Amino acid sequence: MLSPSDLLHLPYTPDLTEGGIAHALRSLPYLLGNERPYDRIRRMVAGVAAELAFRRHLSAQDIPFEVNNSAPFSDSERYTVSLGGRRCNLESFFISNRAQAIGMRRDPSMLLGAPALVASDHHPLEDSSDHDLYLFAFISGLVAASQSDLGRVAETRQPLHLTHILPPEWRRPAAWRPFGSLTLKSESTTEITVEVSGQDAERKFLMQEVSLPPQKRVTIANNFHSITALHARQIPVARLGIHSPSLGRTHVIPPLEWRNIWVYGMEIYLAGYITRAEFRRRASPIPIDSKVFQYSRTKAKNMAVPVSGLKPMHELLARAKYQAAK
Repeated sequence: MLSPSDLLHLPYTPDLTEGGIAHALRSLPYLLGNERPYDRIRRMVAGVAAELAFRRHLSAQDIPFEVNNSAPFSDSERYTVSLGGRRCNLESFFISNRAQAIGMRRDPSMLLGAPALVASDHHPLEDSSDHDLYLFAFISGLVAASQSDLGRVAETRQPLHLTHILPPEWRRPAAWRPFGSLTLKSESTTEITVEVSGQDAERKFLMQEVSLPPQKRVTIANNFHSITALHARQIPVARLGIHSPSLGRTHVIPPLEWRNIWVYGMEIYLAGYITRAEFRRRASPIPIDSKVFQYSRTKAKNMAVPVSGLKPMHELLARAKYQAAK
């Protein structure tokens, strides 16, 4: 049984959010569905932050590890770290409910009552081994999603990352061809800087920064074959439009249609680990629409074991360090 002292605390620093956002923006073309998945993006940012913090901790403790070739961005919520030849699948949970996040910071032992969840479609991976490990991370933090939240963030000069995700016909166009010269225009009375993100002909990530003078069209030559998102460096107070002659469309963004995807991380806890084989033996199903510690209602079927029944992280890390020294 885990005790509160077994929980491994990793500090959360702003550069972890920056790394998470960089990864999330590159993943946007592969997110499924036609919705604008800002909540999912924030969870992805937090999950990548936990992965980066874990790797930083391993390096600081001189624990050898390998980073396998990153999974395709179609499975972009996951990195793969190996310890002693055993792949570590980090299952991360972003706790952004204010009361819950603050409570978790004051009393981390509350995590011991949570379930260690693995989505059912993640568990039966063909290239997995029974010796692979599941690690479980809980990230507490806040978001500033509403307009009132954004106002407070701006007043206190906290970081933000205002993003607008383009519709599916821009993110995943039916014909893979150049978008042609793009024309952008802001109706603002002051200059605004935006970053245009998308893919080139080889589907590699492409980003271009554009300064938009007040109420003037700016045309940029580029190799964009898809455009996934725009990022505004300042809080927009007027409409902004982007036009592609190849697509034959103009997309207009009202000032309230930008979303802040910055994650204001507080704490990261690695709760423990378990082998895939043991997880399969012990796990119980968690039906869709269940209320659990991590979610007010689950949106997918999960399997779970109690966090309190995981093995302590310090045992795994000590063994990895010992094996490497032999």
